[in-house]
Formats: sequence, structure tokens, C-alpha cells
Amino acid sequence: MPESKQIESDLKTYGTQLEAQLKSKQTAFQTKLDAYQKGGAAMTPVVKADTEKELQTMQQGLQEFQQTAQQSMQQKQQTLLRPVLDKIQKNIDAVAEENGYTYILNSDSGSNPILLHGPKEGDVSDIILKKMGITPTAAAPAPATQAPKATGSGIPAAPAGKTKTKTK
Repeated sequence: MPESKQIESDLKTYGTQLEAQLKSKQTAFQTKLDAYQKGGAAMTPVVKADTEKELQTMQQGLQEFQQTAQQSMQQKQQTLLRPVLDKIQKNIDAVAEENGYTYILNSDSGSNPILLHGPKEGDVSDIILKKMGITPTAAAPAPATQAPKATGSGIPAAPAGKTKTKTK
């Protein structure tokens, strides 16, 4: 898809920005740590304690930034991919409607095909959950129509493979 290259480029740019921010924070921490290690013996106990506390705070800030950056990167990827995945799903649904398919499966997923399109009335998830003693929740997404999975590179997976079931 043409959007894939732009998404990949945007994610790379965003990732580079996050890495630059992280590197800046790491450099500041390392500079402060080096100064502490060189002059720590000459520091008064109060100054030494303040510097140690500051180093701990900086280290904790680094760890928090890494976690936040990772979450931010995942959120950015989801935000960029959502319109593409919606477009793919819309076209899968249109092909199913136009050609009279009840189910469309993605055969590219190996031995476990993924249902890309199917009727809502064919979804037995709630019945299975009840049989297992679990109360179904209204917020749980129905697996009958599932958006295609993204590949590891952050590029959307190709639409359905060759395996299709046509039921009229």
C-alpha cells in the first residue's frame, strides 16, 4: 500500500526524536555521575547526600522516560496504522458483499487462518463464555470481524490470502 512507506518514515522519524531525547538525558546523567565519582571524596556529607539524591532522581527519570517513550511509540504506530487498517477492513467487507462471501479468511497466517469478515450472528463467543461460567461483557470486542494484523515492520499486512469460503 502506498501509505506504508509514509507510515514507516513517520515512525522512523518519531523514533529518532525519542532516541535523541533519551541520549540527551543519558549524557546529562553520565556527566553528573562522572563529576560525583571524581569529586565525591572531597564533598561534604550534605552535598554528597544531595548529589546522590539528584543522581537517583535522574536515573529514575531516565527509566520513566524509556517506558513512556516505548508506550508513545506504540501509540504513534497505532494512530498511524488505524486509518490504513480501517481502509483494508472496509475493502474486505466490500469484496465480501460484492461477491456474496459470508466468510473471508486470511490464509497467510499459517495453520491458523484469521477470520477477516463474517456475519455477526455467527459469533458464538458469548455462548462459549457462558458455558465456561464467564459473564460476557458488553465492552468485549466481537471476534467475528477482525482487523488484519500488522507485520513486524509496522507495515499493514496484505489483505486476505487465497483461501476464501463462499456461502450463499
